[in-house]
Amino acid sequence: RKSLLIKFLGDSPVFRIVDFLIENKGLDVTKKQIIDSADISRASLFKAWPQLEEQGIVLTTRQFGKTKLYTLNSKNPLVKKLLELESILIGKALDNHSKHKLIEVAA
Repeated sequence: RKSLLIKFLGDSPVFRIVDFLIENKGLDVTKKQIIDSADISRASLFKAWPQLEEQGIVLTTRQFGKTKLYTLNSKNPLVKKLLELESILIGKALDNHSKHKLIEVAA
């Protein structure tokens, strides 16, 4: 099922990655976890990754041997706006859901 953010912004690998990172905000994740959970190909991740690093959307948190762990950079102004947008979309979805429930009850 697509998130509200993906429905609004479009279903691209970059948005799938960002959406996954938002859903797992505060957690350290591997690229493999991102590929599996965001349902994208390895090639799509590696194509999108430089842009995410350049924009400061992802941060490397630690490293075990060759495995690096990453997290969403919630201090980044762009990420803050995306989180704000997600919050607004959720609020609107809840409002619409409540309105539909009221209409059902009234009917």
